[in-house]
Amino acid sequence: MKRSESVIEWALFLCALLSVGTTVGIILVLAVETFAFLREVPITDFLFGTEWTPLFATPTFGVLPLVAGTVLVSTIAMLVALPMGLLSAIYLSEYAPLGVRRVVKPVLEILAGIPTVVYGYFALLFVTPLLQSVLPDLAGFNALAPGIVMGIMILPLVSSLSEDAMQGVPRGLREGAYALGATRMQTSLRVVVPAAFSGITAACILAASRAIGETMIVAIAAGQQARFTLNPMVPIETMTTYIVQVSLGDTPAGTLEYRTIFAVGMLLFLGTFGLNLVSAWLRERYREEYA
Repeated sequence: MKRSESVIEWALFLCALLSVGTTVGIILVLAVETFAFLREVPITDFLFGTEWTPLFATPTFGVLPLVAGTVLVSTIAMLVALPMGLLSAIYLSEYAPLGVRRVVKPVLEILAGIPTVVYGYFALLFVTPLLQSVLPDLAGFNALAPGIVMGIMILPLVSSLSEDAMQGVPRGLREGAYALGATRMQTSLRVVVPAAFSGITAACILAASRAIGETMIVAIAAGQQARFTLNPMVPIETMTTYIVQVSLGDTPAGTLEYRTIFAVGMLLFLGTFGLNLVSAWLRERYREEYA
């Protein structure tokens, strides 16, 4: 018995070590290549430059156009996903009968299983022409259509995880609110949602990270024109799109142009890591306020 427990313990330790080692390996590769890139390109030019043309004859390495494109598409996606996701989570948790919840929640989660390349062509071939009938100045490649479709794609993350957090709120809190004369809406918004705030925050942060790291939708429907703009009606390029563009192209490995994908990847990693830190800070602040 002791030997079997020891084997299980070592197996679990190796699994944990594998995940940690993989993460450390990714960070090391990004860091080494990024430092090699920054030895040739000043970090101020990289972070604050407004022109990104590393593959041109006269290259410039200002990453702000890629950051602006990523933030623009992700913001549109979150503006679509957060209201719809939270409202659907409140309905499923507090209003929907048990039979309806058992049917609607799995159907909603099917959206997360659709390949992202399908979403990309859906944005390009259906949503964009539909929007052009309302917005004639909308370009064929733009940030608006992929942003909306990306919001639909990450909606199950917000809805499902937020609903799980609300379901974890003790029943006694709801009964206490009802005993004090609160309506179902007041109980949902003033008792259940604040009590499930940490879980809802985690769901929103996870959805935001998913939107920032999405590749295929923006690669297909947003275009590949790095421009420093917040206009959602014109073609843009995101950080993930650029990484795919260079990785699948003819850029020789080891060159300065090739190292740009690692510098952009490191910036993307730091962005998602920052979102996780914000999520942890919000959870801790919430616990202090409601302790």
